Amino acid sequence: MTTTPTPRRPLVVLAHPNLGCSRLNAAMLAPLRARGSADVLDLVAESPNGDWDIAQHQQRLVAADRIVLQFPLTWYSAPPVLSTWLVRICQRGWAYGPGGRALNFKTFGVAVTTGSHGRDYTHEGRYRHSLAEVLTPYELLARHTGMHYLAPFAITAAREIDDGALAVQALAYEQHVLHATPKVQFAGRDDDRAKTVYTRPVTT
Repeated sequence: MTTTPTPRRPLVVLAHPNLGCSRLNAAMLAPLRARGSADVLDLVAESPNGDWDIAQHQQRLVAADRIVLQFPLTWYSAPPVLSTWLVRICQRGWAYGPGGRALNFKTFGVAVTTGSHGRDYTHEGRYRHSLAEVLTPYELLARHTGMHYLAPFAITAAREIDDGALAVQALAYEQHVLHATPKVQFAGRDDDRAKTVYTRPVTT
């Protein structure tokens, strides 16, 4: 008897230190949760102390076809909880290196919120860099682990956006998570180091 494979679903990995006090990030998740259109992994809610079941989280990543990291931009980077989680999740031999093909050909992206205006993140604006440039490390992560990479999704001007505009943005975010086309496509080729077996741990 032929069995129908279980449809893959997007996974949103939320890294917000206090979602209960969040307006933007909570609103972004609302359509996804209301319609069950994506799975949500809330890192802080699951374990405030970071005592995660890494093997189980890796299984959830493998089961997803699209992965989006959602977080409030914190000093032009991610909250520490996300950095810690990524270091523990992206293990050599699983995410990269010899045998590390678990994430190959998945679609990956980031979604951020910030109090600054979008115009601040332009070459002529306050920071002289675009948000896409600020978030370049995540594009490099995608390239290193063999994933397609989405253009970042962002909601800016957190203190000024009204509820109506935020609701529109939340619906746009749902469509982004489900259907956005990657701006970078993984070609399916490894670099030479992906086949290198080290006889002892490498430190830098």
